[in-house]
Amino acid sequence: MIWRYRIALKTLVIREFLRFIRIWIQTVLPPVITVSLYFLIFGNLIGPKIGDMDGFSYINYIAPGILLMTVLTNSYANVVSSFYSSKFQRHVEELLISPVPNGIILLGYVCGGVFRGMIVGTVVGLVALGFTGLSVASPWLAILVVLLTSVLFSLAGFINAIYANSFDDITIIPTFVLTPLTYLGGIFYSISLLPEFWQQVSLLNPILYMVNAFRYSVLGSSDIDIMTAFSVILGVIFLLVMFSLHLLNKGTGIRS
Repeated sequence: MIWRYRIALKTLVIREFLRFIRIWIQTVLPPVITVSLYFLIFGNLIGPKIGDMDGFSYINYIAPGILLMTVLTNSYANVVSSFYSSKFQRHVEELLISPVPNGIILLGYVCGGVFRGMIVGTVVGLVALGFTGLSVASPWLAILVVLLTSVLFSLAGFINAIYANSFDDITIIPTFVLTPLTYLGGIFYSISLLPEFWQQVSLLNPILYMVNAFRYSVLGSSDIDIMTAFSVILGVIFLLVMFSLHLLNKGTGIRS
């Protein structure tokens, strides 16, 4: 099916790519500045006072989580803003009346989010090398984790955009759900430091599994079994794909 609709998919992907790359000062540069501040403040200033964590310097320990946080937030932001804008400007109707299947429409938007997440992640990764000098233990595994994380949050952004009725609605989930889950996802600490009860609560946070899978691919260390982490990530992606297609097929938030 993808090959049959390759021109439609290519058009969607190119549009999504050009959409964020044209304004790279707003989409690529800010994450670089933010991450540099994270490394400067948490890594170089606070890190030495904290000491090592799980046998790694603090700045090296938090680096994988900070990189992944940048990827997921940018993937999410790209899709939620793009698809909601298409609803707001009413040109989403052109897609709905076209012979393009909903699966191709979803794939096009997700690819746009993945492109932004991977590009920003690559740039930020190069910046991180200047602060940490990290060597990646398993490069292919690292790329896979980043790719899956980007896909997952692109889908989440798509669902947010479907339900959004105003531009304020596309900021509610990132502010009150995504940001708390990210900071409580083990980026800045090992969950082994938490009391037993809060360790169990942390296991309900899907971001914890992504952060630990990426940390394992970079440092070779993880609080979570790597197979369990991948099972959770793939399971959530499957559920989000099915739910996204269900919403598209019903026309939820799109057809009036």
